[in-house]
Amino acid sequence: MSQARHNPARGEATLVVAGRPLLLRPSFQALVLAEEELGPLFALVERAGEGQVRLSEIAALFWHCLAEQGDATREQVGEAVMAMGLAAAAAPLRTILRQILQGRP
Repeated sequence: MSQARHNPARGEATLVVAGRPLLLRPSFQALVLAEEELGPLFALVERAGEGQVRLSEIAALFWHCLAEQGDATREQVGEAVMAMGLAAAAAPLRTILRQILQGRP
């Protein structure tokens, strides 16, 4: 299981799934897979900035960014986003989107 310790400077965040803190790490491979499913990530960033990002897009991005894919099912990630609410999900989403736009320092 991945650790909850995250490094925001690397675009990492934590998502609590079924009571377990899981590491979200937007690696190149994770973002490529997310982009294959969701379309261009820059468009996702733009939609998020306009408040037009969908719940399914947030859950998909988080699922692809799990540091350890076996830590949670996609459905569990979606349920975790619903349980925390969109306002709370905005914090890890912003961290990941910032990484997409700015890259690593």
